[in-house]
Amino acid sequence: MEPCLFCRIAGGEIPSEKVYEDEFVYAFEDINPQAPVHVLIVPKRHIARVEDLCHSDAETAGRLLTAAAVIAKQRGLTNGFRAVFNNGADGGQEVEHIHLHLIGGVKMGWPPFPSV
Repeated sequence: MEPCLFCRIAGGEIPSEKVYEDEFVYAFEDINPQAPVHVLIVPKRHIARVEDLCHSDAETAGRLLTAAAVIAKQRGLTNGFRAVFNNGADGGQEVEHIHLHLIGGVKMGWPPFPSV
């Protein structure tokens, strides 16, 4: 199986604007930002969807969130931010590799989705 887009970005095969990296995760600027700050944080190991996480992935999942906290502090998001996982087609997931969207720098409303 060929590596997915985010595996290739995290592996340095495809250029990106790196924001953060540790042994578990890689974060980069979203190429289609929806706010002044829009960073994607991905695990370096391929995991397609949130439901594919298992107990042995707890540290990786935690690293996604702690990376978001570090980046938010670096970017001065002291008034808040949004951390979002899109999951599956109905959830708006476009790349089958889990990724956390760190979005901020603007006051956001609720709900963030079309009304039903």
